[in-house]
Amino acid sequence: MAKRDYYEVLGVSRNASQDEIKRAYRRLARKYHPDVNPGDKQAEERFKEIQEAYEVLSDPEKRAQYDRFGHAGFGAGAAGAGAGTGGFGGERVYTWWTGSGEDFTSFFEDSDLSDLFGRFTGATTRTRAARGHDLRTTITIPFVTAVKGGSVDLRIRRPSKCKTCGGSGAAPGTTWVRCPSCGGSGRIRGMFGLGVSCSSCGGEGKVPGTPCGTCGGSGVVDTPETISVRIPPGIEDGTELRVRGKGAAGPGGGAPGDLYVRVQVASHPYFRREGRNVILRLPLSISEAALGTKVDVPTVDGMVTLNVPPGTSSHQRLRLRGKGVPDPKSGERGDQLVEVQIVVPKNITGRARELFEELNRELHYNPREAVRW
Repeated sequence: MAKRDYYEVLGVSRNASQDEIKRAYRRLARKYHPDVNPGDKQAEERFKEIQEAYEVLSDPEKRAQYDRFGHAGFGAGAAGAGAGTGGFGGERVYTWWTGSGEDFTSFFEDSDLSDLFGRFTGATTRTRAARGHDLRTTITIPFVTAVKGGSVDLRIRRPSKCKTCGGSGAAPGTTWVRCPSCGGSGRIRGMFGLGVSCSSCGGEGKVPGTPCGTCGGSGVVDTPETISVRIPPGIEDGTELRVRGKGAAGPGGGAPGDLYVRVQVASHPYFRREGRNVILRLPLSISEAALGTKVDVPTVDGMVTLNVPPGTSSHQRLRLRGKGVPDPKSGERGDQLVEVQIVVPKNITGRARELFEELNRELHYNPREAVRW
């Protein structure tokens, strides 16, 4: 499904001010936040879409880039939050999106909704386990790997569970104390005077007396990791793969999110793809095309011998069955189509010219005979 325009997502015009964008975001975020709509997958996806749009449009530099290039200016469609390298011999840059931007906590503090957004704020005293953010990255793979499948070793840095505290955020052996924000009740007065879960302790009523020194009490640390990503045969450019459990670790020891990998297929020096078929252009001489010949040609499986029948014309396609792209569901492969290109020598002199003139007289051939202008 095509990604929606960010201005459309927030319901603002393209010349909207930053204040208008912020107000639109706050209104939509309150409406679609997962804690307000528990179990509603549609609301959760809408909330992620709103987050992504706001992250770009709230940043003047990113907004200017989006206005100029659209979604293409952000690779997988989300602004980068980090980088790593990996891939087939050359160095490549990977970026991923880790959720909303810089000021989730302060952004909602004045609206008494901070508890609803607690699991996105990274509050260091929170103890209730929550699922971690999903991460997104883009990789570029060779054409042949896209056809035949394989694997990619992807090197990234991702928030992982702190080994010192086991993800709890509390220093080992520390004493848990009553939460000073809610007095140990786990509830505070929120919007319209309603009781809401305390964002400091996550509704537990207690916080660690000493936060973990390794993670600062967040329960997660930024860790380098090499992840093997399986590339299914026949994958198309722009496909997004899901690697379960390889997103950011959840605060309070919660389950990690997932990693979404958007695949870009690099161009090939002589192959190109049309659906399930692989196209190869084959240069032939005049005599080879006229008399027929056998030519060794490359395929994604290696070299094969192609029979060129006599009288082959330029742009005619010769078929190598089963040498194309496999169907992801059935595994049945398409064909390789070899497109003939007759190459005429630029300089014809002496005996060669005499032979061509003699051949022309002998054939009495008019290539435009069947054409009516």
